[in-house]
Amino acid sequence: MVSQTSSAPSGPVSESRSAGKLPPVIYLLGAVTFLMGTTELVVAGLLPDISASLAITPSQAGLLITVFAVGMLVGAPVMALATLRLPRRLTLVLALIVFALGHLVVAVSTSFAVVLMARFAAALATGTFWAVGAVVAAAAAGQAASARAMGVMIGGVTLANIIGVPLGTLGGQLMGWRGPFWVLAVLATAATVVIARRLPGDSGGAETTLGAEVAALRQGRIWVVYLATALVQGSVFAAYSYVAPLLIDRAGLPAVVVPLVMLGYGAGALAGTTLGGRRGDRRPYSTMIPATAAIVLVLAALALWSTSSIAAVALIVLLGLFGLMSNPVLVAQVVTLAGPAHTLAVSLSTSSFNVGIAAGSWLGGLALATSLGAQGPALAGLTLAGAGLLPLIGLALTRRRARRGHTT
Repeated sequence: MVSQTSSAPSGPVSESRSAGKLPPVIYLLGAVTFLMGTTELVVAGLLPDISASLAITPSQAGLLITVFAVGMLVGAPVMALATLRLPRRLTLVLALIVFALGHLVVAVSTSFAVVLMARFAAALATGTFWAVGAVVAAAAAGQAASARAMGVMIGGVTLANIIGVPLGTLGGQLMGWRGPFWVLAVLATAATVVIARRLPGDSGGAETTLGAEVAALRQGRIWVVYLATALVQGSVFAAYSYVAPLLIDRAGLPAVVVPLVMLGYGAGALAGTTLGGRRGDRRPYSTMIPATAAIVLVLAALALWSTSSIAAVALIVLLGLFGLMSNPVLVAQVVTLAGPAHTLAVSLSTSSFNVGIAAGSWLGGLALATSLGAQGPALAGLTLAGAGLLPLIGLALTRRRARRGHTT
């Protein structure tokens, strides 16, 4: 069994640092996750133009979102193993090159099949970058600041929701739907050069082996963290995936207001990710358990009082605040349990988030189709959040008992 790290981990950029300041490389990695978060979601605002251009139906165009999610889900662990013996800097550079090429192919191709394959390749690259980048960020920050480092990386995705996706959608309306993919390809190319020059070199594969990667997964606690990740993430996306019918059909708001409410959700999510990252290093479970309990309360309130437009808007913002507060802490817990050198364990954490997104949105859709209507997704999310409290409480109790055992 792999023991928990008890000191700042050694890695490509682990060096002495002040306790209050994160290394610049972490913000660089966060900037790249901003690009990747933008490309994952920008397609939703461009579906009508894409379907018309490629002579397909809007539902077929929606597969561009699905295939990206599948590529992320499968790609993170598979590519973590495939690149195990490569230096991390080289792995990140190669991932960005594939990411840029995938967007270039999307921007120039007229074949829907080719565009689908290019999106899948870009998703594999995204999963690879997330898995390896999280390990690099954790090693750079050290164990005492790993949750803050994860907060920066996840904050890049949150900023993509607030800034990148709306700008990408606007750019697609002004330049045509291929325009944002050209821009992302250029920015990814620039990021490749910066990563290659700014990220210190490392020996990569010398730090771990396939056997060590698998051994890191033999701890029962790490799978409980994965379960908690999927349940908490699923609870949020069960409701948030169907925020438009909730706001329009139940709260009586005009459709034009929905993007503004989503912007409020994004702002709340950014605040929650930042707060979770700051608190999670010192008090991981006293951060995650209250946040998840707050999700239960927010979703219950949404189901009961979302007929009030003011209440509905405020509760959606609070869902963003509490819904993403645990995310950086959950990733940091995986890094702590597995050790900073184990990319496979971190990649499965990425997969756990995507399992939660897929399962939550699916269950929310099933609930929406029942007699509950627009109340259904919030109730489905409430159930998942309640279930998510159980593994978190179990982990907290196990941690407390372990600490008491060390003191006696």
